[in-house]
Amino acid sequence: MALVSGYHHLTLCTDGVQEDYDFYTTVLGLYSVKRTVLFDGVIPVYHLYYGSRGGEASTIITTFPFRKPAVFGKRGTNQSKIIMQAIPVGAAGYWVDRLNTRGIAAETISRFGITRVAFKHPCGIPHELVESPVDSRPPIVNEAQGVTAEHGIKGIYGAGIAVFDRTSMDDFLTVGLSMKKEGDSDEGLMFSVPNGNGPSSMVEVLHEASGPQGTWTLAGGTIHHLALNTGDEENQLKLKAHLEGLGFTDVSDQKDRNYFKSCYVRSPGGALFEIAWSVEGGWALDEPADKIGTTLVFPPWFENRREELIAGLEPARF
Repeated sequence: MALVSGYHHLTLCTDGVQEDYDFYTTVLGLYSVKRTVLFDGVIPVYHLYYGSRGGEASTIITTFPFRKPAVFGKRGTNQSKIIMQAIPVGAAGYWVDRLNTRGIAAETISRFGITRVAFKHPCGIPHELVESPVDSRPPIVNEAQGVTAEHGIKGIYGAGIAVFDRTSMDDFLTVGLSMKKEGDSDEGLMFSVPNGNGPSSMVEVLHEASGPQGTWTLAGGTIHHLALNTGDEENQLKLKAHLEGLGFTDVSDQKDRNYFKSCYVRSPGGALFEIAWSVEGGWALDEPADKIGTTLVFPPWFENRREELIAGLEPARF
């Protein structure tokens, strides 16, 4: 029995907070699910969460906008490279037109025989909207932004990981995380993430044998981690022990993220993975359930730093 069921979230380090917020909410039609701050370290940085109106786990994209600290990373190989979200089959043309009209260069491409819309976040991180052929999730409808059920993003499709050695990820993804290899060609490798609820989500491994090593630290312009959903603490700890037993010993202790609990593991191909589960109450722990993502909130252990953190954050209009 797999200890993973789909993705929990994907996390990026971006650049300007305003362009980030506008990109995900105004352009892509996602909703603000949570506005808080980076829980690690001492630098005041926003942590912004986007997804469906109710914040379902498999829809969540989170970002750390790093413009004010002026920390920008290097995109390269041995690093997560592409953020992928699922859209209905036939919706690619709509998104190409919508993105280009809003000044974001977009084009239709194909990989593994699947149509995709390729474009970039304002900070440069590659994104794809994938016409997922098997995905039972309802599209995210955002009438205020003109996004209907015919075209709306359904949630996370997956991520592309660039590696020097494309075979190095096989055991980690299959034996370690119970994924199934679905594709193996000159385009790369494709692995499906276990998911009992129906949506088809993937990890794609792309061979990039030359080029610079990508940044692994928290740094603007790069993808930080890919989080898989274990559903509960028991599965998380079983999976942590399983990975350690296979020799993947670079696994962190459990970290309290207030809304979920996390452990992190560095994959052989360089990409950082997280295994996470949502705590009871989730996003409604510090905001009413029908108003999540509308106020700036802090974890209890940061309340004594509230004024300091607010003063250090980049100004933004939400």
